[in-house]
Amino acid sequence: MWVCVCADFVLVWEVRTQSRRKKSRRSQHQRWREKYIRNLQNAGLLLEKEETVSKKKTLHYLKLSAPWDVLVYYAEELCLRAPLQAQPNPDLNTSARVLENLCIPNPLAETVPNKPLDYYTCAFRKSKTDRFLGCEDQDSYFTNTQRHRIVYEILSCALYGKRKRAEVGVERLLNEGAFCAAFPLHEGSFELPECEVPPEALNQRQVLYQYWARWSKWYKYQPLDHIREYFGEKIAIYFAWLGFYTAWLLPAAVVGSFVFVSGIVSMGSNTPAEEICSSGGRYQMCPLCETCSGWNISEICSMAKMGYLFDHPGTVFFSVFMSFWAVTFLEYWKRKNATLAHHWDCMGFHEDEERPRPEFAAMAPAMEQNPVTGVKEPYFSEKDRLSRILTGSMVIIIMLCVVMIFLVTVIMYRGIVSMMMYHTESPVLHAQAGNIANISSSMVNLALILLMGQVYTALAQQLTKWEMHRTQTQYEDAFTFKVFVFQFVNFYSSPFYVAFFKGRFVGYPGHYGTLFGMRNEDCGPGGCLIELAEQLFIIMVGKQIISNIQEFVIPKVKAWQQKRELAVGRGSRLGQELRRWEEDCQLLRCEGLFEEYLEMVLQFGFITIFVAAFPLAPLFALLNNWVEIRLDAQKFVCEYRRPVAERAQNIGVWFNILEALSHLSVIVNAFLIAFTSDFLPRLLYQYKFNSSLHGYVNFTLAHAPPSYQHPEYMYCRDVFLSLSPSLSLSLSLSLSLRYKAFRDSDGNYTLFYWELLAVRLGFIIVFEVGGLAPPFLRQCAHSLSHTHCPCLGVW
Repeated sequence: MWVCVCADFVLVWEVRTQSRRKKSRRSQHQRWREKYIRNLQNAGLLLEKEETVSKKKTLHYLKLSAPWDVLVYYAEELCLRAPLQAQPNPDLNTSARVLENLCIPNPLAETVPNKPLDYYTCAFRKSKTDRFLGCEDQDSYFTNTQRHRIVYEILSCALYGKRKRAEVGVERLLNEGAFCAAFPLHEGSFELPECEVPPEALNQRQVLYQYWARWSKWYKYQPLDHIREYFGEKIAIYFAWLGFYTAWLLPAAVVGSFVFVSGIVSMGSNTPAEEICSSGGRYQMCPLCETCSGWNISEICSMAKMGYLFDHPGTVFFSVFMSFWAVTFLEYWKRKNATLAHHWDCMGFHEDEERPRPEFAAMAPAMEQNPVTGVKEPYFSEKDRLSRILTGSMVIIIMLCVVMIFLVTVIMYRGIVSMMMYHTESPVLHAQAGNIANISSSMVNLALILLMGQVYTALAQQLTKWEMHRTQTQYEDAFTFKVFVFQFVNFYSSPFYVAFFKGRFVGYPGHYGTLFGMRNEDCGPGGCLIELAEQLFIIMVGKQIISNIQEFVIPKVKAWQQKRELAVGRGSRLGQELRRWEEDCQLLRCEGLFEEYLEMVLQFGFITIFVAAFPLAPLFALLNNWVEIRLDAQKFVCEYRRPVAERAQNIGVWFNILEALSHLSVIVNAFLIAFTSDFLPRLLYQYKFNSSLHGYVNFTLAHAPPSYQHPEYMYCRDVFLSLSPSLSLSLSLSLSLRYKAFRDSDGNYTLFYWELLAVRLGFIIVFEVGGLAPPFLRQCAHSLSHTHCPCLGVW
């Protein structure tokens, strides 16, 4: 029975005149739809059907609406919040209050019309309906987002086949192809009316477009209350976090840019680089491969100067600054998040209100009583779940091994390209061989990273479904953890290798280490830090550019393709004005927030973990995020179908990941400065020998052992001995081949090496105590404040 309804939700399916699908498959879909629609009617939903007929196919639009009795029943089941009394809507913007108190004009502020009212609320109870504010108006008592949540709950729990096969819910029907779309309706068009209307007359979608999603609003505060009212708390908290993170990037970008510029300004005072450039042919270096010829250290003059930009005392200061920045940012976000959760009345809802996932309820093998609520719920034993999680962990380890294999492949590719460049006759290619190999291998690595990321995300999704997590939050947290662990290794394995392993196992002349018959990689002429900076720039900025292009171009291409396909099915209505549900059907399905969070968290890792090597990382992140906020806003307002509003009290497991990254960044930056940077060797040399660093280059270059049998070295030694057989050994050594290391002529480490090692370890301890102590002490204070004191009898 079809009735005329004001639609809360729309289901769409198509029936083709000449379908390529098997007849049995089409009939199965038809049976599923009929049973599913009957169950929706039995659940109390009102239905209205519209059809659009053409020669090739017929499009069916099923509009759904929930009457008052159904809304009241499910509002109590879902523990929806109901208003008791209106209250003033507080101003939660700290910077706006500070500027107002200082009487400074605020260009970021803007008055957004139709600001949502704020209420004192409590969980809805049918027996106390008359006590709630506005209960006399049944048509507008529940907000649109609440109506959407209720209808979606019914759609997710309705059966269309056999329960034992988990044939339940609209999402499964969409995956099976029985329906081609399911979505709540947007509240009208986002485009402004042609005739001028007062701002208060705009609908919610138009307000969001006019005051938020347009590119001209890039510097304005985000209307978070409006976003929350239209899209729900989960999406609003994402944009609140993204805006907060972007604002905090501004001081980091300013300091990082200042550090980089100070490196450019002080480049002329870099004594070691000047010694390298003026050395001429004084330092003949060991060949870089077995078949290569020797080279003069003066050939790397430009790279030595460039390396100073990423390895000077300012970068050490910036590392310390970013360590404190990361910890402080997270602490202030916790305050901001708690304020928003309290303001939006969603604190602690996960523990009390979240229901089992429909897929879990359908596939759970047993029913048991919930010890908290006393209601029987679907049950899956923790022992069985743990067994599945351990099995899935083995798959994750195998995939991580695949990533490491790709890393070794990239390393070998870099070695092969370097050797090819060294053997060319072009002096330019010979001088830039290391840079060419490093940049090209970074691009290859980026392509492999993006490819493997897509493959693993699909695999992780199937594993997480198989693990049978009870609630949607548990499911999302498990899925997020799997994907992030893989993406962490996927994105950061190559930078970690360059930072801490490249050049560490080279050996010395006559005793070089090898991998698969190739000599182990050594750091390039400018040092490992400049190579690390190149890799970070290519991987981080390259990923951001590719992601932004994808977010800008792909939705428009998909929307054009979808409009074209739907236009074929409009038949006689082609050329007529589109109805509301037809317009929304042409939009793209909302893909959720997972990819958005993952992109930002990986970016957070790049700007904190390796910031000592790349002080411009916060600046590139800031520029990217200004674009990202508007791209995401336009997608949700203009290009996506309206998502079902979901409640959330925080950003979930992503915050734990951010905390782990901030702590890891302190450790990594300490080791980066201690073992990869030249900061401590220079500092110790200044303290022991020469405060102006004169003679530092000669001091850091060891002599090849007398037993070294490279042909070029043997030729130079024979010529020298034939001309001056009576000269001392020291003079003989002065004409021998050199290599960068703190070793004596026999290849043993010098006393300076061991002194430097002690300084490095001491620096790591001091750096980590300074970086990790504040959050540790804060956690201890938080724990003590919640500890029972038996002497006083208070908490």
